[in-house]
Amino acid sequence: MAKLTVEDLPLEGQKVLMRVDFNVPIKDGVVGDDNRIVAALTTIKYVIDHGGRAILFSHLGRVKKEEDKPGLSMRPVAERLSNLLNKPVTFVPVTEGKQLEDAIDNMKNGDVLLVQNTRYEDVKDGEYVKRESGNDPELGKYWASLGDVFVNDAFGTAHRKHASNVGIATNKPGKAAAGYLMEKEIKFLGDAVDNPERPFVAILGGAKVSDKIGVIDNLLDKADKIIIGGGMAYTFYAAKGIKVGNSLVEKDKIDVAKQILDKAGDKLVLPIDNVVADKFNNDADTKVVEGDIDDGWMALDIGPKSVEEFENVLKDAKTVVWNGPMGVFEMPNFAKGTLEIGKFLGTLTDATTIVGGGDSTAAVKELGVADKLTHISTGGGASLTYLEGKTLPGIAAISEK
Repeated sequence: MAKLTVEDLPLEGQKVLMRVDFNVPIKDGVVGDDNRIVAALTTIKYVIDHGGRAILFSHLGRVKKEEDKPGLSMRPVAERLSNLLNKPVTFVPVTEGKQLEDAIDNMKNGDVLLVQNTRYEDVKDGEYVKRESGNDPELGKYWASLGDVFVNDAFGTAHRKHASNVGIATNKPGKAAAGYLMEKEIKFLGDAVDNPERPFVAILGGAKVSDKIGVIDNLLDKADKIIIGGGMAYTFYAAKGIKVGNSLVEKDKIDVAKQILDKAGDKLVLPIDNVVADKFNNDADTKVVEGDIDDGWMALDIGPKSVEEFENVLKDAKTVVWNGPMGVFEMPNFAKGTLEIGKFLGTLTDATTIVGGGDSTAAVKELGVADKLTHISTGGGASLTYLEGKTLPGIAAISEK
């Protein structure tokens, strides 16, 4: 990796500004799922163990009006982080001004401080001004002035150009580095896309073709096979003239799907059978059908023959990237296809296996195979942007070695 990493920075006695991704679910003032906090611990511990003063920035949810702020405070995150680090974490309830500056000045080597939700800056005096999410140059400059060096460990926001990632980094030329989590994401996703061990198989699921057109197009030039599942498979069915019944189809994307099919040849692997239901409901009547889907029925999961076919494509793979579910994963009766694929990936001990996206990640965790996979990406949108071959502003802004 040609970017500076945290290990390249001087840390002893330095005020180390860190962008982390602590955008976690909070209910009744308590953090629900702390995976993202845990993911950042390695970098935070490295900084404080080497005498740095860790000043952490993160967004939490979307702040569009003043009333959003109280429920999106980072205070519960500071408490959870303190428990995980087993040491005090200073929480500063503001994003700028004397209170924040004094708290930073009072830090000692090895201390940890968490700044209030960076998206509080998106609303000023009741106005939705997007200072943080619009990368306001003055805000980035101000935050950069609070420290000596910058570490970006928030891959989940790397596809966004915000004041707290790009803004700070551009004001710390030669002193903006990647944390361990960011470094790992760049290595695994970068190698998979640019230098994969073959055969390279991509599995793409989810509801809409429109969300994944760029990814499919980019990967057609790089992957040996692309498996398509989820709702978007039926737009491809429609493009092939297969009857889809009441299944989800993006009618305005059928021509695009035809172009992809023409370009792909035998690279694109579609489901050969489907679990169809008479309504969009977990308790609907279901049956498995091959080929045409009758009116009044909708496909909500891939069928057993499709699972077998997909596993057959995957069994010899040396690199696998998976993003998106094979069916309506949130309904237990239509989660089987996704879970079967996840389970099978866990058996590919001789392959680099990379999973991204909420439902795919949930599936491998539910199955207990997460530790058998090479890498679980922490950023859904960011990993998709990477797979499209696009530049991620948050990564581009990190200093070169």
